[in-house]
Amino acid sequence: MDDGRLRPRAFRAGFGEPRRSRVAAKAGWRKAEGKKDWPMMITSHVLDTSIGRPASGVAVALELQEGDGWRAVARGITNADGRIVDLLPPATPLGAALYRLTFDTGAYFAARSRSCFHPRVAVEFMVDDPAAHYHVPLLVSPFGYTTYRGS
Repeated sequence: MDDGRLRPRAFRAGFGEPRRSRVAAKAGWRKAEGKKDWPMMITSHVLDTSIGRPASGVAVALELQEGDGWRAVARGITNADGRIVDLLPPATPLGAALYRLTFDTGAYFAARSRSCFHPRVAVEFMVDDPAAHYHVPLLVSPFGYTTYRGS
Protein backbone atom coordinates (compact mmCIF):
# COMPACT_ATOMS: atom_id res chain seq x y z
CA MET A 1 0.00 0.00 0.00
CA ASP A 2 1.42 3.37 -1.01
CA ASP A 3 0.23 6.09 1.33
CA GLY A 4 2.58 8.71 -0.17
CA ARG A 5 5.06 8.71 2.72
CA LEU A 6 8.74 8.71 1.89
CA ARG A 7 10.38 5.35 2.43
CA PRO A 8 13.60 3.76 1.28
CA ARG A 9 13.23 2.89 -2.39
CA ALA A 10 13.20 -0.86 -1.76
CA PHE A 11 10.06 -0.55 0.35
CA ARG A 12 7.96 1.83 -1.76
CA ALA A 13 5.15 0.37 -3.82
CA GLY A 14 6.11 -0.17 -7.44
CA PHE A 15 9.83 -0.29 -6.89
CA GLY A 16 10.19 -4.05 -6.37
CA GLU A 17 13.72 -5.19 -5.70
CA PRO A 18 16.38 -2.93 -4.20
CA ARG A 19 18.54 -1.08 -6.75
CA ARG A 20 21.46 -3.49 -6.37
CA SER A 21 19.31 -6.42 -7.45
CA ARG A 22 17.75 -4.56 -10.40
CA VAL A 23 21.13 -3.39 -11.74
CA ALA A 24 22.60 -6.86 -11.31
CA ALA A 25 19.65 -8.52 -13.04
CA LYS A 26 19.81 -6.02 -15.94
CA ALA A 27 23.50 -6.85 -16.41
CA GLY A 28 22.72 -10.57 -16.45
CA TRP A 29 24.10 -11.34 -13.01
CA ARG A 30 22.56 -14.09 -10.95
CA LYS A 31 23.25 -15.04 -7.36
CA ALA A 32 25.16 -18.28 -7.06
CA GLU A 33 23.19 -21.02 -5.35
CA GLY A 34 23.55 -20.72 -1.59
CA LYS A 35 25.39 -17.38 -1.81
CA LYS A 36 24.10 -14.22 -0.22
CA ASP A 37 26.29 -11.79 -2.17
CA TRP A 38 26.28 -10.75 -5.80
CA PRO A 39 29.54 -11.04 -7.75
CA MET A 40 31.63 -7.87 -7.94
CA MET A 41 30.19 -5.22 -10.24
CA ILE A 42 32.09 -2.36 -11.84
CA THR A 43 29.87 0.17 -13.57
CA SER A 44 30.28 3.70 -14.90
CA HIS A 45 28.24 6.67 -16.06
CA VAL A 46 29.79 9.28 -18.36
CA LEU A 47 28.27 12.75 -18.63
CA ASP A 48 29.41 15.40 -21.11
CA THR A 49 29.19 18.54 -18.98
CA SER A 50 29.86 20.80 -21.98
CA ILE A 51 26.43 19.96 -23.39
CA GLY A 52 24.71 18.79 -20.22
CA ARG A 53 23.92 15.33 -21.63
CA PRO A 54 25.02 11.71 -21.28
CA ALA A 55 28.12 10.78 -23.28
CA SER A 56 26.97 7.85 -25.40
CA GLY A 57 29.41 5.81 -27.44
CA VAL A 58 32.47 6.25 -25.21
CA ALA A 59 34.79 3.23 -25.40
CA VAL A 60 35.82 2.03 -21.93
CA ALA A 61 38.55 -0.47 -21.03
CA LEU A 62 38.90 -2.18 -17.64
CA GLU A 63 42.33 -3.38 -16.58
CA LEU A 64 43.77 -5.10 -13.51
CA GLN A 65 47.25 -4.36 -12.18
CA GLU A 66 49.50 -7.41 -12.16
CA GLY A 67 53.06 -6.86 -11.02
CA ASP A 68 54.48 -3.86 -12.87
CA GLY A 69 51.93 -4.00 -15.69
CA TRP A 70 48.24 -4.06 -16.48
CA ARG A 71 46.12 -6.95 -17.77
CA ALA A 72 43.05 -6.23 -19.92
CA VAL A 73 39.89 -7.57 -18.25
CA ALA A 74 36.99 -6.17 -20.26
CA ARG A 75 35.92 -3.57 -22.82
CA GLY A 76 32.62 -1.88 -23.46
CA ILE A 77 30.86 1.18 -24.84
CA THR A 78 28.54 3.53 -22.99
CA ASN A 79 24.87 3.28 -23.95
CA ALA A 80 22.50 6.11 -24.96
CA ASP A 81 22.22 7.10 -21.29
CA GLY A 82 26.03 7.27 -20.96
CA ARG A 83 26.06 4.16 -18.75
CA ILE A 84 27.96 0.93 -18.90
CA VAL A 85 26.48 -1.67 -16.56
CA ASP A 86 27.52 -4.89 -18.30
CA LEU A 87 31.27 -4.33 -18.45
CA LEU A 88 32.06 -7.57 -16.61
CA PRO A 89 30.61 -10.79 -18.01
CA PRO A 90 28.58 -12.82 -15.50
CA ALA A 91 30.68 -14.99 -13.17
CA THR A 92 33.93 -13.13 -13.91
CA PRO A 93 36.18 -14.00 -10.95
CA LEU A 94 37.92 -10.83 -9.81
CA GLY A 95 39.36 -10.03 -6.43
CA ALA A 96 40.69 -7.23 -4.28
CA ALA A 97 43.27 -5.34 -6.35
CA LEU A 98 44.07 -2.09 -8.13
CA TYR A 99 41.93 -1.57 -11.25
CA ARG A 100 41.95 1.03 -14.01
CA LEU A 101 39.13 2.27 -16.21
CA THR A 102 40.33 4.06 -19.36
CA PHE A 103 37.83 6.21 -21.25
CA ASP A 104 38.53 7.05 -24.92
CA THR A 105 37.41 10.67 -24.70
CA GLY A 106 39.46 11.68 -27.75
CA ALA A 107 37.42 9.48 -30.09
CA TYR A 108 34.18 10.60 -28.41
CA PHE A 109 34.90 14.30 -29.02
CA ALA A 110 36.42 13.70 -32.50
CA ALA A 111 33.18 11.98 -33.57
CA ARG A 112 31.44 15.24 -32.67
CA SER A 113 33.99 17.39 -34.55
CA ARG A 114 35.40 18.79 -31.31
CA SER A 115 38.99 18.83 -30.12
CA CYS A 116 39.88 17.95 -26.55
CA PHE A 117 42.79 18.36 -24.17
CA HIS A 118 42.57 14.86 -22.61
CA PRO A 119 42.33 12.22 -25.37
CA ARG A 120 42.12 9.47 -22.73
CA VAL A 121 41.06 9.55 -19.12
CA ALA A 122 42.50 6.79 -16.92
CA VAL A 123 40.95 6.32 -13.49
CA GLU A 124 42.72 3.97 -11.08
CA PHE A 125 40.78 2.71 -8.08
CA MET A 126 41.27 0.18 -5.32
CA VAL A 127 38.82 -2.69 -4.88
CA ASP A 128 38.86 -3.78 -1.24
CA ASP A 129 35.67 -5.85 -1.18
CA PRO A 130 35.19 -8.12 -4.22
CA ALA A 131 31.50 -8.57 -3.31
CA ALA A 132 30.80 -4.81 -3.49
CA HIS A 133 29.48 -2.69 -6.35
CA TYR A 134 32.03 -0.16 -7.61
CA HIS A 135 30.44 2.68 -9.58
CA VAL A 136 32.91 5.11 -11.18
CA PRO A 137 31.16 8.13 -12.74
CA LEU A 138 33.06 10.44 -15.10
CA LEU A 139 32.08 14.05 -15.78
CA VAL A 140 33.92 15.17 -18.91
CA SER A 141 34.27 18.24 -21.10
CA PRO A 142 36.77 18.99 -23.89
CA PHE A 143 39.18 20.61 -21.42
CA GLY A 144 38.69 18.85 -18.11
CA TYR A 145 37.17 15.97 -16.17
CA THR A 146 36.31 14.83 -12.68
CA THR A 147 35.41 11.51 -11.10
CA TYR A 148 34.35 10.11 -7.74
CA ARG A 149 33.17 6.90 -6.06
CA GLY A 150 29.50 6.67 -6.88
CA SER A 151 26.78 4.48 -5.48
